[in-house]
Amino acid sequence: MSNKIRLCLVSLVLIFSLFLAGCKRSDATRLTVGYIPNIQFAPIYVAIDKGYFEDAGFEVELEYGNEADAVALIGAGEQTFMIASGEQVLLARAQGLPVVYVAAWYQDFPVGVVSFSDTQIQSPEDLAGYAVGIPGLYGASYIGFKALLNAGNLSEEDINLQSIGFTQVESLVAGQVDASVIYIANEPVVLRSQGYDVDVIRVADYLQLVANGLVTNEAAIQNEPEKVAAFIEALLKGIEDTINDPAEAYEISKKYVENLADADQALQSSILAESIKLWQSDQLGYTDPVGWENMQQVLLDMGLLNQPINLNEAYTNDLLP
Repeated sequence: MSNKIRLCLVSLVLIFSLFLAGCKRSDATRLTVGYIPNIQFAPIYVAIDKGYFEDAGFEVELEYGNEADAVALIGAGEQTFMIASGEQVLLARAQGLPVVYVAAWYQDFPVGVVSFSDTQIQSPEDLAGYAVGIPGLYGASYIGFKALLNAGNLSEEDINLQSIGFTQVESLVAGQVDASVIYIANEPVVLRSQGYDVDVIRVADYLQLVANGLVTNEAAIQNEPEKVAAFIEALLKGIEDTINDPAEAYEISKKYVENLADADQALQSSILAESIKLWQSDQLGYTDPVGWENMQQVLLDMGLLNQPINLNEAYTNDLLP
């Protein structure tokens, strides 16, 4: 066989291999989780690593990206699953996007306000007159904070609200703000690991709101309800295993989170432990109608919704195992 023919055959094999790889990738089910690879996504890593998604018929490909962009893709039918916050579902449906929340990820709304204990900010009304840092006037952080202000009979004019990006810990330590709006499983744990005594005001202690959960679209539920139910069950198995064996979940997560093996294990394990508190429930995946009613009212009060929507179309518990 001539070198020319051999070269042609090698080229054909390479092209065919790339074609197969491309086909495999296109068949993968994208799951967008937002943020970046993090120990807080341990249940998903567990479900992938233990083959729960594969057993359910899915080759899951994780994506970390913008929540609003992914919601739009779900609504357009270009993607099937993502983890999204409850307010994003309501805002999307108000714009005509047929997205549906099918399983709760967090049982408690994960937002709160952290401050140093000597500041004596221990309840929403205590925030009056203080400088409060927030990533920005958007998203779950802002909505949760507005709910806390309302619980304390306060308005934004009663405080000095500052957009500080994702520098809540640094801004608080530097004295630029007196308190920071945070995710309760993250920044308070970091501050305590640095030796600071802090107080945390949890939104969930004052108002039940819908937190992050698994979101799909109406077409998927209507056309392939069994597949959606199977995906939900696989995710919930990952959550259950993580709750039951955090140490195993931590080891598995090292495969998916860059540099986790070299990170401060005590700190990261504490973040995982706090996250587990948010996932725990007598019925994993269940979403309470009261949380949806409260969330809608907050959005109406903020002017983010112009009128109520049909909440029964925004979520369902019918596909839970």
